[in-house]
Amino acid sequence: MSELRYEGRVAIVTGAGHGLGRQHALELAGRGAKVVVNDLGGDRSGAGASAGPAQDVVEEIKKNGGEAVANPDNVATVEGAQAIVQTALDAFGKIDIVVNNAGILRDRSFKNMTPEEFDGVIAVHLRGSFLVASAAWAHLREQGYGRIVNTSSPAGLFGNFGQANYSTAKMGLVGFTKTLAHEGRKYGIKANAIAPVAWTRMTEDLLPAANADALGVDKVTPLVAYLVHESNEASGEVYTVGGGRVARILVAEGPGWGKKGDLSVEDIRDNWEAINAAEPHTVPANVGEQMGPLIQHLGS
Repeated sequence: MSELRYEGRVAIVTGAGHGLGRQHALELAGRGAKVVVNDLGGDRSGAGASAGPAQDVVEEIKKNGGEAVANPDNVATVEGAQAIVQTALDAFGKIDIVVNNAGILRDRSFKNMTPEEFDGVIAVHLRGSFLVASAAWAHLREQGYGRIVNTSSPAGLFGNFGQANYSTAKMGLVGFTKTLAHEGRKYGIKANAIAPVAWTRMTEDLLPAANADALGVDKVTPLVAYLVHESNEASGEVYTVGGGRVARILVAEGPGWGKKGDLSVEDIRDNWEAINAAEPHTVPANVGEQMGPLIQHLGS
C-alpha cells in the first residue's frame, strides 16, 4: 500500500504547541504538508500567553526537514482567527486543511460554575472553531477543496461531571461539523469531528498516569491525518479515537411511537417503553431525513 502524503497541501493546526495539536502538526509536516503551528501559549486554563510553545514545535519540524511557521494569535477573537489564516496565506500562498484543536479547561461543578467560566470555554472551543473555519472558508470554497477536522469530546457526546461548559462546547461542535459538511459538499470541502481519548495536560487529572503511554497522542493523530487527506471521502461524521481503537459515533433515532388525533399526557405514560425503544434505529443524514417518519406519520 502506498504511503499517504501531503505535498502541496497547507495545514493550520490550532492549539499545536502541546499534546494532540503538536502531534498533528508533526505528523502532517513529516508527510510533506506545510504547517501553520498556532498556539496562544497559555496554561490549560488559557492564562499566560507565550509565543514559545508554537515556535518550539516549528523548530522541531524544521529540524526534521519540514516546513512550518508559528502563530501565537487567539482563536477566540475575530482578529486572531483572521491573523491565523493570513499567516498561512503570507507564508505559503493558500490553505487546504484546518484542524481546530485549541482548547482550555475551567472545570467546576454546575452549582459553582460562573458565567465567566462558561463563556471562556465556549469562546475557545466552539467560537474559536467557528472563527478559524469562517476565516478559511472563502479560500476553501474558491479553490474547490478543503478538509476540516473539529475536536469534540466524549464529554460533549455523553456528558461529564464538572464540565457543563466544556460538554456544551464539544457537543456544539458536532452540529457545527455536520452543517459544514452539508454546506461544503458542492465545493469539495469535507468536515469531520473527532472525540479523542488521550493522556495530555488537559486530561492528566482525569486519566491515570499509568495509562499515559497506552493513551498516547500518537494513537489519535493517524485518524486526524487520514480525515484531512485528499483521499478521504467521509464528511459530517464523528469518530471516537484512543488507545489504538477508532469507532464511528452515530446520532441515531429509535423507531418511536405515535397516534393520530389528540395526544395526552397519559398517552405518553402508557407508551413510554415504545417511545424509548432503541431498535430498529435510523441514522438520518440531514434534518430532512430525520423529519421523514413524522411526515409519513402525518400522511398515513
